[in-house]
Amino acid sequence: MSDTRKYVYAFEEGNGSDKMLLGGKGANLCEMTQIGLNVPPGFVITTETCLTYLDNPDQGLPAAVMDQVRANMQSLEEKTGKSFGGSDDPLLVSVRSGSAMSMPGMMDTILNLGLNSNTLQGLISQPNNERFAYDAYRRLIQLFGKVALGISDEAFDEEFEAIKERVGVKEDVALSARDLREASDIFLDVVERETGKPFPSDPYEQLEIAIKAVFNSWMGKRAVDYRREFNITPDMANGTAVNICTMVFGNLGDDSATGVGFTRYPDTGENGMFGEYLTNAQGEDVVAGIRTPKPIDALADEMPGQYQELVELRNRLESHYKEVQDFEFTIERGRLYCLQTRNGKMNATALVRTSVEMLREGLIDKTQALLRIQPEMLEQLLFPQLDRSATASPMARGLPASPGAAVGHAVFDADRAEQEGRAGQKVILVREETKPEDIHGFFASQGILTSRGGKTSHAAVVARGMGKPCVAGAEGIHVDVQMRKAFVGDATISEGDLITIDGTTGDVYLGEVAMKEAEFSNELEILLGWADETARLKVMANADTPDDATKAAGFGAQGIGLCRTERMFNAVERLPIVVEMILAEDASSRQTALDKLLPIQRSDFKAMLKAMAGRPVTVRLLDPPIHEFLPSEHQLEEELEQLRHLRDTVLGMNILSDTVEFMYRTADTHPSIDKMADPQLVDEAIDKKAVMLKKVRALHEVNPMLGHRGVRLGITFPEIYSMQIRAVLEAAAECVKEGLEVFPEIMVPQVCTKQELVRVKSIVDSVQQAVEAHYGVEVNFKFGSMLEVVRACMRAESLADVAEFFSFGTNDLTQATFSFSREDAENKFLPMYNENGILQDNPFEVLDIKGAGKLMELAVGWGRSKRDNMKMGICGEHGGHPDSIRFCHQIGLTYVSCSGPRVPIARLAAAHAALSEGPGGTQSL
Repeated sequence: MSDTRKYVYAFEEGNGSDKMLLGGKGANLCEMTQIGLNVPPGFVITTETCLTYLDNPDQGLPAAVMDQVRANMQSLEEKTGKSFGGSDDPLLVSVRSGSAMSMPGMMDTILNLGLNSNTLQGLISQPNNERFAYDAYRRLIQLFGKVALGISDEAFDEEFEAIKERVGVKEDVALSARDLREASDIFLDVVERETGKPFPSDPYEQLEIAIKAVFNSWMGKRAVDYRREFNITPDMANGTAVNICTMVFGNLGDDSATGVGFTRYPDTGENGMFGEYLTNAQGEDVVAGIRTPKPIDALADEMPGQYQELVELRNRLESHYKEVQDFEFTIERGRLYCLQTRNGKMNATALVRTSVEMLREGLIDKTQALLRIQPEMLEQLLFPQLDRSATASPMARGLPASPGAAVGHAVFDADRAEQEGRAGQKVILVREETKPEDIHGFFASQGILTSRGGKTSHAAVVARGMGKPCVAGAEGIHVDVQMRKAFVGDATISEGDLITIDGTTGDVYLGEVAMKEAEFSNELEILLGWADETARLKVMANADTPDDATKAAGFGAQGIGLCRTERMFNAVERLPIVVEMILAEDASSRQTALDKLLPIQRSDFKAMLKAMAGRPVTVRLLDPPIHEFLPSEHQLEEELEQLRHLRDTVLGMNILSDTVEFMYRTADTHPSIDKMADPQLVDEAIDKKAVMLKKVRALHEVNPMLGHRGVRLGITFPEIYSMQIRAVLEAAAECVKEGLEVFPEIMVPQVCTKQELVRVKSIVDSVQQAVEAHYGVEVNFKFGSMLEVVRACMRAESLADVAEFFSFGTNDLTQATFSFSREDAENKFLPMYNENGILQDNPFEVLDIKGAGKLMELAVGWGRSKRDNMKMGICGEHGGHPDSIRFCHQIGLTYVSCSGPRVPIARLAAAHAALSEGPGGTQSL
């Protein structure tokens, strides 16, 4: 039975919107051809063909594939008037990859395919073509040898460098036709030496091998690593297409060129054509960084007519695609061709600016402006920047290829970068030029520094896509990978040395340079304002101090969704008072300590309410077990041993260790160093440490995270919660008297029964009456409960009788749902579970919507069945994760709360969640 499936589409017939079938590159080549742009003729072999082949690569390509390829090659011959394998005017083609999602440099390309000893003579017979012909031939042999035959770059590079050294030139373009002929002959020998077989001469054999090689590159290490790093799943891109395109040549002389362009600046978003080019070169020379190219504006002087055509091409591409385009072009003897276009990979700064400006220009609407930026990308805008007031002087300067600053230890190969990065070391990857095989080193590095290449080189494009700083083409730096050193004049960077790079200016510094906090741009403020208008979910911040609250307000938080009061106790001047409270033997002594803490907490709460004036501030009452404020049993035993040793053997010493000084401080004594030698004071310290040790042992629990904590602690010691409630309400009362509008909320943690809430509410009511009577003002506030215990979710309807709001504490809820201890799970088996597909994600990073999420969904419904329009939110770490935010939107939460720096990310994610709703108002789970 004959195979009637369609494997191949000519550019004239492919559907430009079907990127899953044709890949992004192929779909765009079809679309550009069909709208009349000057694209070299060609065709696309589909991604489905790739998947069919990869299912059983040993069987080779289905016979029908090569039949359709041959038919389309004949069509190319008719369109070009050239012959594939012909000896007069031979047709040469490129064989290029292209998946549904852009993966720059991650898969393989072969150029100049179709050359052999016969067709080579056909090229040479053209006027002034001898040098060009041998240049094309040596490129084919090397690229085919590497991609299709598995020969290392080094095997060719060593031979090529030897020729250049012997001739006395540095650049490839300085080699003569004779030199390139010699290189071609040597490269043929390399192939036979490395493979045991001669270089394939049959053009159709070359073509079939090349097609399979490009298909195989879909499963190559760098492509797999890239998809894993950027979470590209099979439903987003599955398999690569192969694009067969007629070769046009930028290396035919000074009237020919090749380059890469962006319709806007990919590093800043500036509205102007950005790009680089090389005369007398092929496209791989630009992106590989082998030569440092010229800025695109220089083409206006060198080839003014072609530059104007390029401007017109830029305008047509952006106008048609309604998106910033990254395009490749070749000028062959004065004629401009567009070889590909794709949505430009930009950093967050450029994306934000272009979203705002393209909307103002009428190219896109507000929905498109928001959706074209993935929320996680905004994290790039929150990275620290170099402090321009620092006095450090750069040791070198390159091209500012990807903005931002990074500090790390210099490493000179990707494997070492990956190894050091996994070990927790911050590294900067330093190379002459990077190659796609270095991608794993990119992932592990803080930034990238290259001594060659331009702003459109592989290093620059990939770094921008990752949001990592990159300085490219720092030609004042000589990189010696073998010595693992870089030389800048008289200075040397050795592997392991700390360096700083500034991808915004291109500066490189030896050592660490001071950083400063990032600042919001005006465009980001505008974009996030649109996000807030679009979103239904409010975005709050987790903030534990007045300073945190002020910063959260700066990030655009619409309130504080979680203030963990215990964090306020950890300050050096407060911890001794907390210890005093814990060590108290009776309620009266405990109250004495609490009376000292009351004004401190009241002052903090007042400052937070002021920072969030007009917005809610949710205060969680004390949650952790109180033993967490005391030293461990082991630590106390060691300290007691040291004190006893001191008493017995060092009575005459005048100087004691810092450890002993700390012991005295925590025992609430503050003697001078001289007084510490007093045996009486040592005895007092021993007594107090012994009391503390006794208390620690009494408070010991087998599983403290499931023990005496949260509301259980508050019911056992109601005076603790009473003090905190009083501090909140008194702070609010003082704000009201000062004319401020404040919205305090009191939240009870670890609740599992309605009766617990009733007990705490009785304390709240009593304190409220006393505070209002004392201040003579009415204090309005909400009283609510955290839902972080499974039983609380199951009893949400009952809890809603008392609670005016719920907030899901998804960290503890996830631990309870899975019966996982987070620390143990993440350190022992969770990575293995994720790698083996037992769990798709780490449930402590990505909300488990099928388990913990189902509990949340049920609780929302039950709670609102009792209290309509009840305020409900989430305050665990999941509150800042875009996928989790989308789920929170879908189940009808009122708000999410996350750490301050993630508030901008959450604001955009909340807008995305609203925009992703289907016609029925919600997106299916």
